[in-house]
Amino acid sequence: MSDVERSGKPLPKGSPPSGSAEKQKRDCGTLKGYLSLLVRLAVFLLILWVFFTQVLFLKRVSGTAMFPALKDGDLALGFRLGKSYRSGDVILYKDTAGESHFGRILTTAGSVVDINGNGAVLINGAQESGEILFPTDYPGTLTYPYTVPEGSVFVLDDHRTEAEDSRVYGTISMDQIQGKVLSILRRRGL
Repeated sequence: MSDVERSGKPLPKGSPPSGSAEKQKRDCGTLKGYLSLLVRLAVFLLILWVFFTQVLFLKRVSGTAMFPALKDGDLALGFRLGKSYRSGDVILYKDTAGESHFGRILTTAGSVVDINGNGAVLINGAQESGEILFPTDYPGTLTYPYTVPEGSVFVLDDHRTEAEDSRVYGTISMDQIQGKVLSILRRRGL
């Protein structure tokens, strides 16, 4: 049945048959659907990029400086926006050369650190507590007792016999800290 027979009226000259108009509508709707999907995907990727560059970080651990807490090949998930740190927090920081390292905050501003080379670390006169497996036998280049300046933290790695930390770089300023480690994804578990 033609369009003329269906409506009973002739179509104006130059008008496409109604089947062609429906096909054009469908094609236009499909194109709009694809464009909408692309826009949503772009917005999602932008949000994801901002989230992982400004709020969180995901960094691969290399080396054994933080063994056994962090092992070579582990992925560390951390939070960038925190500005309050405590003793015992594992952080990601940049050294004076701009390279990123993981380390554990030994103490914060105003504390007095004493490393005498016999394996013990004293903080404000009290021996360091915790379950550090390796002795701190390398006092580094600082003169002890050392008072941590305002706006800085004193960082020691867990595997202290093979680590470069505040004993080498000095204290780490708050501006050098890139974030606090929240969780570890073990390489063996992936």
